[in-house]
Amino acid sequence: MSEASVLRTGLGEAAWFDRTGYAARTDGTPLPHGVAQGSVVFDHVCKVYRSSAGPVHALKDISLAIPAGSIFGIIGRSGAGKSSLLRTINRLERPTSGTVYVDGVDIGTLDEGGLVRLRRRIGMIFQHFNLLSAKTVYENIALPLRVAGAPAREIERRVTELLALVGLQDKRDMYPARLSGGQKQRVGIARALATRPEILLCDEATSALDPETTQSILGLLRDINRRLGITIILITHEMSVIREIADQVLVLEKGHMAETGPVWQVFGAPRHDATRALLAPLQHSLPDDLRDRLLSRPPQAQRYRTVLRLSYTGAGRLEPDLARIAQALRRPVRLVHGGVDRIQGHPYGHLLLSVPGDDGQPLELSELTGGPQAVAHSIEVLGHVLDADHSH
Repeated sequence: MSEASVLRTGLGEAAWFDRTGYAARTDGTPLPHGVAQGSVVFDHVCKVYRSSAGPVHALKDISLAIPAGSIFGIIGRSGAGKSSLLRTINRLERPTSGTVYVDGVDIGTLDEGGLVRLRRRIGMIFQHFNLLSAKTVYENIALPLRVAGAPAREIERRVTELLALVGLQDKRDMYPARLSGGQKQRVGIARALATRPEILLCDEATSALDPETTQSILGLLRDINRRLGITIILITHEMSVIREIADQVLVLEKGHMAETGPVWQVFGAPRHDATRALLAPLQHSLPDDLRDRLLSRPPQAQRYRTVLRLSYTGAGRLEPDLARIAQALRRPVRLVHGGVDRIQGHPYGHLLLSVPGDDGQPLELSELTGGPQAVAHSIEVLGHVLDADHSH
């Protein structure tokens, strides 16, 4: 058996492992034909909460397939339904209607024993770590194994493996109060991995961390996904987290699916107003000093420059090339502002350029956003500014 197979199937061949059912499907049968381990499917899922003010529709007709082994992001504004959707996967929330399938099994049909086995195959990490303050790092990580009835020898071996995986070998006997936020989250990740889950749920796992620590935790999650093949499903309000780590993304808006798709596609060309609002902090907006100087019409009898915004969506692998842009516009260009990021090898973003606007040659832009002559996916004239090099 390969190392990857060992990592995916369980803690070993000990009898306790077979009894607890970590490697078994929730109904004790092999995976249905064509269903991959770690897959999640929502089929017309709705969730309605009852309140004194009347029904609250948290989820409205969610139909979605999350591929096994992917890193899947769920984003949305506060109250969009992110946590409700995440918690239906391990049945902490029961849908009002619709079906959730894990590994092709309708988890709504599971009895108590089936739910216990399901939850052992689904790890979860939280924003505020949820560690037991009176227990050491070792004891926190070992807890789910002790609950499952694992023998001491297996617990020792597994916890030692996990401490090495998350880089906390030297913190084994420390208590949570002596750990930094990033170290606490690493303990939480190790604990979530203790039962070798096939799915890892992350509920705002980096929201309480500083930017540097966030990058470290995202790197660890990416490594876990790559090495172990675990499906990671994360909810967050931080768009930079999705950009950094996710393969695909779902945008929720008031319980509805606003849009979904590969991250590069959704971020590069958002179709829904909710998505555009969420992504606004990542956009390179017009600087205030430039906005203050921008004229809607070219000034008379003065040298000026025309300001253009060139947009890149990631489609077709079209990339900004200033030499080609200058050649296509038939005039020199200045880079004023903006930036282009890369997601999954696809460049997306905006560039603000200025070009001389008073040389007697009209700007021909129509042929520069399609076909072999394209230099951007869209080009917009934002206005005009006096040429500082020639102003008095």
